[in-house]
Amino acid sequence: METNRGNGAATPQLGRYDIDTSSSVIKFRTKHMFGLGSVLGTFAIRGGTVDVAEPLGESSVRVEIDTASFETGTEKRDSTVRSKTFLDTGRYPTMTFVSESVDATGITGQLTVREVTRPVTLAIQESRTAPGAFSAVATTRIDRLEFGVTGSRGMTGRYLDLTLEIQCTRT
Repeated sequence: METNRGNGAATPQLGRYDIDTSSSVIKFRTKHMFGLGSVLGTFAIRGGTVDVAEPLGESSVRVEIDTASFETGTEKRDSTVRSKTFLDTGRYPTMTFVSESVDATGITGQLTVREVTRPVTLAIQESRTAPGAFSAVATTRIDRLEFGVTGSRGMTGRYLDLTLEIQCTRT
C-alpha cells in the first residue's frame, strides 16, 4: 500500500472506481450560537465514481451527497436543517460535485446545492492506494449563503469546513 500525506496524492491504477458508500463519509464543522460554539456533523455519500486517467488531468470525479442524511446528533437541529428553511431535502434530495480539473494536490469542480452551482476546490490531504482500490481524504470550506442556504443568519455558521473521506473500489 502506498500512502501520501499533504504533498500530493498517491495515484491509483488507471480505470473507473466506484465510491464505497458504506465506508465513505463527509464530515463537517461549523459554528452556531453567534460563533460561540462548534457543531460537528456528517453527510452520507449516496454514490459516485472516480475515473483515473493518464495524464492525471484527464481524470474525473462525480459525487452525490444525500441531503437527508445531515446528522449532528441533535434531532431538533437536524430536522430544522433538513427543512425548507435550509436544505429543503424533500425538494432537493442530493447535492452533487462534478470535477473540472484534477491534479496531485487537489480537485476543482462545481458543487450544486438547491439548484445553485458554485466552484469548489478540494485539497487532497492524504491518499492511499492498493491493488484495485484507493482511499482519499480531502478538505474544503464552503459558504452556505453562496448556495442560497440563508436561514438563521448570525445564529448559524456561515461557513462549513468539509472533510471528505472516501473509499473506492475498481469496477
